[in-house]
Amino acid sequence: MTPGIFITGTNTGAGKTVVAAALLRLAARHGVDAVGLKPVASGAERSGPDGTLYNTDALELQAAAPRTLDYALVNPFCFEQAVAPHLAARAAGIEVTGDALEQWYCRATRGAGFAIIEGAGGWRVPLHPTGFLSDLPERLGFGVVLVVGLTLGCLNHARLTAEAIIAGGRCPLLGWIGNEVDPHFACVEDNLVSLAELLGTPPLARLRLAAGPRSVWGNPVLELPDEPRLLQSLGITR
Repeated sequence: MTPGIFITGTNTGAGKTVVAAALLRLAARHGVDAVGLKPVASGAERSGPDGTLYNTDALELQAAAPRTLDYALVNPFCFEQAVAPHLAARAAGIEVTGDALEQWYCRATRGAGFAIIEGAGGWRVPLHPTGFLSDLPERLGFGVVLVVGLTLGCLNHARLTAEAIIAGGRCPLLGWIGNEVDPHFACVEDNLVSLAELLGTPPLARLRLAAGPRSVWGNPVLELPDEPRLLQSLGITR
């Protein structure tokens, strides 16, 4: 089984894609043959002569990854409606199962050295008809990185998410990354101190609000530091 890590967030909009893409670029800088994966995505547009659905977050990961995959391998379950994945799957008449996700993962990562998998929404986002997207990393025993969108409510969301991951007992929580998503968020430094206390560890990294370059899909292009602690915690080594 190809090793990998699962990127979850405190909520939709926490910045999972920005972090996952930055991790893929970090892997590339260190010579790690990594793939970027988005197993389930809702909110997509049709393109090309055959009207194939494409999700911009999945396209971001596809472009950032050192190892390029066909889109269908990057994002096997893509739904047009921008609603909760289980509702989008039900509307499309598609059943997303843990078995199907595990089989897809084995196909998508064949020959790769590492995988960075981005979730959808938060940790316990439901799937159709039963189960959760978090069933995939729990089946595979992958470590989880929690992206905390630094905005009002993040303390509660971060603590509850960490508790759920730990209580599940099948995935180690590797750490958290603070992502400044709200330019009007007050007391950022104090909240970072509180998050470190609530989560029991300082952040693996902090991504600051950027006025710099953006990708063709509109996401900030941010870089994570080449710090030994970060690389060791995430297992991003050759």
